[in-house]
Amino acid sequence: MLSGIITWGNKTRFCVLQFVTFLVIYTVLPYAETSNTTPAPTWPPHQKIYDHRPLSDPYCKAGIYPFCPTGLPYGKVPKVKPTDTLFVYAMKAPVWEFKFGDLLKKFDIMHDAIGFHHVESGLNITMEWYELFQLFNCTFPHLRTVNKSTELQWCNQGAACLYMGIDEKHWKQNGTLIKVSQITGDIFNNFISWTQTDNKTYPYYETWTVMAGPGKNVWFNPFDCASWVIRAFETMHDLGASFDQSVHLNYTKIILYSQQPKLVGNSSTIYNDTDTLDKLVSFYGYFQKRASMADVVLHLLLYLEWFEFHKLFYIYYNEQYWELDMVKPYAQLTYDEVPLPKNTW
Repeated sequence: MLSGIITWGNKTRFCVLQFVTFLVIYTVLPYAETSNTTPAPTWPPHQKIYDHRPLSDPYCKAGIYPFCPTGLPYGKVPKVKPTDTLFVYAMKAPVWEFKFGDLLKKFDIMHDAIGFHHVESGLNITMEWYELFQLFNCTFPHLRTVNKSTELQWCNQGAACLYMGIDEKHWKQNGTLIKVSQITGDIFNNFISWTQTDNKTYPYYETWTVMAGPGKNVWFNPFDCASWVIRAFETMHDLGASFDQSVHLNYTKIILYSQQPKLVGNSSTIYNDTDTLDKLVSFYGYFQKRASMADVVLHLLLYLEWFEFHKLFYIYYNEQYWELDMVKPYAQLTYDEVPLPKNTW
């Protein structure tokens, strides 16, 4: 490479300049890469792994409905004999059924959970992964005034809740309760261990799927009740479970379409950039005017007009803020099938 840059003769002065430029670039570049740039992201990025669940700010409240009010505490999940038999059920019900009945089923906006029936004892268990502070708070931050300055306060955590019993009426009336597998007690015990570890390492909820367009690149995957159920079934399969391939299950996604996302800062650096902070405050302030996440979903057509005008959205993922340059059709609700794990052994 040096021989191609340095050619002595009548071009000596030009080549000396080239050589000096070469030295400057290759001397400074390593420092520039380590101090002023970040590696190019891999799409879609993996959800950040934590070694423990972060403490939530006391400011964050669950609201009227507390998280997992009848859930079994850590270490109190019943263990079964390794040779016991359990039936595994996929369960679905409309989101906010307690408030809207089957209204959101008409839009295919469904909440997902898993049920277990212990054959030997007759006991039933429900397990569902959902937000600690309700969906709206996991999707948009609060605008909080601290020392006369505006801060973006996120109340965003999700976790698995396990409690005794299966409310058959709740899951069957407007949704789904269907057997998908039959597992041993050994698989169940190992799955519960996985769940406890998963609760510590993946504490955050993510509402949105972000794609380049229908059927195109995925920029960000969701991390919600549906994606947890899909991961849970895959984990059971890895532990030795076989699934009924005649069962077909669809899952809800709320998709945003954009060009490749642009990193605008993390949870700390945005406070050193007044322009970016002002844009984020203005953006999230618009959505904080809504009464709830249900209001956002039910009035999605109104937001399509907003996307058409602004062509802009911000997403918070892995403690970083990303700017989305929206492209048509901007946003879409989908209810697509995800096959159950299939044996390859």
